Amino acid sequence: MKHNSILSLNLSLNLNLNLNFRLNLLFIPLFYLVLSSCVQKSQDPVDLVNPNIGGISPLLETTVPLVNLPNSMMRIYRFPGNYQSEKVYGFPFILCGHRNGTAGLLMPTSGEVSTNPEKWQSYYDHDYEVCKPYYYSVWLEDPDINLEFTVAEKSSFYRVLWNKNEQKNLMLAVTTKGSINIIDKNTVEGYEIYLNKVKVFFYLKTEKSFTKDSIWDSANNSATGIAGLAGIKPTVSLTFQVLQKEKIGMKMGISFVDTEQARKNLEKDIPDWNFELIKEKAREKWSEALGKIEVNGSTQDQKTIFYTALYRTYERMVNISEDGRYYSGFDDTIHNDNDTSFFVDDWMWDTYRAAHPLHAMLNPEIEGLKIQSYVRMYKQSGWMPSFPILFGDNPCMNGNHSAAIIADAYFKGIRNFDIQIAYEGLKKNAMEATMLPWRNGPMCSLDTFYLEKGYYPALNPGEKETVALVHPFEKRQSVALTLGHSYDDWCLAQLAKALNKNDDYKYFLKRSHNFGNLFNPGTGFFAPRTANGNWVKDFDPKFSGGLGTRDYYDENNGWTYLWDVQHDISGLINLLGGREKFVNRLDQLFIEPLGKWKPDYLQQMPDATGQVGQFVMGNEPSLHIPYLYNYAGAPWKTQQRVRMLLDTWFTNSPFGIPGDEDGGGLSAFVVFSSMGFYPVTPGIPAFNIGSPIFTDVSVKLQNNKTFKIIARGSNRQNKYIQSATLNGKSWTKPWFSWDDIRNGGELVLKMSSRPNYSWGSDTGDAPPSGLN
Repeated sequence: MKHNSILSLNLSLNLNLNLNFRLNLLFIPLFYLVLSSCVQKSQDPVDLVNPNIGGISPLLETTVPLVNLPNSMMRIYRFPGNYQSEKVYGFPFILCGHRNGTAGLLMPTSGEVSTNPEKWQSYYDHDYEVCKPYYYSVWLEDPDINLEFTVAEKSSFYRVLWNKNEQKNLMLAVTTKGSINIIDKNTVEGYEIYLNKVKVFFYLKTEKSFTKDSIWDSANNSATGIAGLAGIKPTVSLTFQVLQKEKIGMKMGISFVDTEQARKNLEKDIPDWNFELIKEKAREKWSEALGKIEVNGSTQDQKTIFYTALYRTYERMVNISEDGRYYSGFDDTIHNDNDTSFFVDDWMWDTYRAAHPLHAMLNPEIEGLKIQSYVRMYKQSGWMPSFPILFGDNPCMNGNHSAAIIADAYFKGIRNFDIQIAYEGLKKNAMEATMLPWRNGPMCSLDTFYLEKGYYPALNPGEKETVALVHPFEKRQSVALTLGHSYDDWCLAQLAKALNKNDDYKYFLKRSHNFGNLFNPGTGFFAPRTANGNWVKDFDPKFSGGLGTRDYYDENNGWTYLWDVQHDISGLINLLGGREKFVNRLDQLFIEPLGKWKPDYLQQMPDATGQVGQFVMGNEPSLHIPYLYNYAGAPWKTQQRVRMLLDTWFTNSPFGIPGDEDGGGLSAFVVFSSMGFYPVTPGIPAFNIGSPIFTDVSVKLQNNKTFKIIARGSNRQNKYIQSATLNGKSWTKPWFSWDDIRNGGELVLKMSSRPNYSWGSDTGDAPPSGLN
């Protein structure tokens, strides 16, 4: 395996290559080479980030080496983004949202202009690539072109160096329907219609005037000169006459409002042609964001993994407010925005677990603005969102998990959102919206059944679906829905209690018990029941339910969903027969055989990657499971499991993420767990203690206070807690509350290579849980 070093240090070591040639290829000045050889020099967190981590997926989606600012609208990367791609097809104008959906394509070329985008493609080599959160450069081998870019909030800045003495071209393509207009010899504007709904407007300025241009579309319509063309896949070529080895700048503003706003965004973000200044400003933004957590006392790789994970959690949500206006896909309208913030692109099924709690701690003001965006979405569409992205709510997965996000923020003191309207929207979803996965809108007969009987009804194997609203691929997911909504209703009950809505509190608290209706004591699993109350026939917790076990679960099987009772872990312990049996079942999870030849297993369960027995590290419903030992008197096993999972599945390499990195979900697990704590139950303002991989962690809170975690002696073997103090007092609990640290604090852990079986083991030491 060839690791992609974030600093490309191999440049300075290859003495057989011409140094000037290598430096020219990568735009790296000589002093940078000198600095990179100074091993003792400390690095800022942003310098440790490796955006190529996760660029090779175990099976499904990869990460991409995204260049952006924290939570910013402009997000760009080389396309394709996966690490194994040998060619660059181009550089999208912008990443718009879910599953790496993009708009537009930009690519410099040499020689004769081709109307075929496949001819623009070029081989590239990761050894001639620099990837930073704020900057990217690459040598395009076929046309012998160096390209680099950096970003501002809503704009991008490119520099191109054509090394060949051939015609120098810049290709711009709209990849679906849209328009391209030549305004003058330095300006191009237009738009692309993303997913047949959202117009993505762009405004491009070139530092040097282009001497020739041509526009064409897929129907062979064409134009030259000061002209425009609208239609299917319009494309423009711009040709430049520049001196040999002269770099040319291009900058682009983006808007979801109109082309005039795209122009304003560009002029505000990048008023001149000082590339290095914009690059440095972008770096400072990332230094500020990543610098909110300082870590020491680990390997260089561990720091890189940590800060790369933290960088990924800033990918979403995205603020798309533009000078007091924003486009909302929830009512397809341009709105005035006096608060200057409207956030979209949130994958709640993934992010409610750890990504939102992380930023509720690091950036509570912004977290409140995100939630206020949910409130606006509800007012605009009539429903609280479940998966809000650019074009509106994309009801992926299942659950009413905005309840968990809002409850977690509210009980951590975040108040800069309209809690009354938020509660109104959450209650409407709980009382009137369908629970069916991948569906929006009013209830159907299955939802009515749930309200009456307290569980979602399943079909027996081979039984034909009779409800038209059920998604043909995603199915009913009857157990997953019942468990997920039980937790969401508990979150809603806690909000009702805090808002003195006592009748609502009693009602939703009762509904939060519904998970128990699907626990089958005969099998010891949460299992599907049919509408007549019978257990589904011939049930196998590993494989019943078809592809991804979606008839009953969702992407994961009954072994994963056995632990999906985040709000009542003490109740789950009782269901499983007490603390000792609970721990034994957890142990069995990590050693239980797959039950099939692995290729056959993955053919049915493609999302269940990163297996340790039946435990699935690569999918979000598993993230809290290693911490459950804390609730049953065995915190040392949490410490052992978390360390093993971090060391095994999260590495500084393109293989370094074990599953789909959906909106920062897996990365937030890495951030929390590496620091040594984790939010098992969003909505309870408390954190479970794990095993820090760092000896020193400092977390800057928004009130200028600092929370410190000191793990004395922590290393690869010294993963077990012997004793602890919290804020100067002896601490025997494997958890702490938000109130313990919200005004700063210090958790000191004495680590050892052997477990302390008694620390945190008393019943009274268990983290808060249970229905109330």
